[in-house]
Amino acid sequence: MELNFTKAFGTLLPSLLGGVGIVIYITLVGFAFALVAALLIAIGRLSKHKLLSRFLGIIIELIRGTPLLVQLFYIYYVVPTLINGVLAALGYEANVQLNASTCGIIGFAVNYGCYMSEVIRSAILAVDSGQREAGLALGFSEQKVLFHFILPPAMRNSIPVFGNYLVMLIKDTSLLAMISVQELLLRTKTYASQTFLTVEAYTILALVYLMLSLPLSQLGGIIERKLKRTQ
Repeated sequence: MELNFTKAFGTLLPSLLGGVGIVIYITLVGFAFALVAALLIAIGRLSKHKLLSRFLGIIIELIRGTPLLVQLFYIYYVVPTLINGVLAALGYEANVQLNASTCGIIGFAVNYGCYMSEVIRSAILAVDSGQREAGLALGFSEQKVLFHFILPPAMRNSIPVFGNYLVMLIKDTSLLAMISVQELLLRTKTYASQTFLTVEAYTILALVYLMLSLPLSQLGGIIERKLKRTQ
């Protein structure tokens, strides 16, 4: 078997560099929405409203109990159909469609939001109860105590874990090839099927993912060490 990495690098790499922009965009936007969702879910889970807390607990179990790929398929193929069906039942004619990138962002926001919400919830519960008591003693309301005294240290302590999730999300963008997003894996599959340079193509793909994830892993380690020194 003869390998031709020179040809593969020269012809596949430019295409992959175009896919890197898509991966970074979906990763950053999806992670930002996931972080917001995680914060809201965590606060809701700790709410005194038992019905809300239980409802969110059920949602988390549903998301954690099904594969991310299945969730992406569901959002891409089923959700638009459900929306159109509901609108039709209400007497409205509609043809709602979601593009693949939007479905990917929604899927990552929901999936990672549920997972990270448990991280935030645990971090909030781990904050010294003296912080809450001190805030209440100063005359702050429960909401202000949460946002000014409890959430800041909880979020700071969660940063290393968030870094790990960000790296995982970058790698999970490869699943978007299954819903036709022109990211790295789909571009590589197309190239390999056209040129039969299978070994070279997927080796280059692995290296590109490595180049994307390693700096983030190193950055997460640096931030974690700095946080430990400041505590």
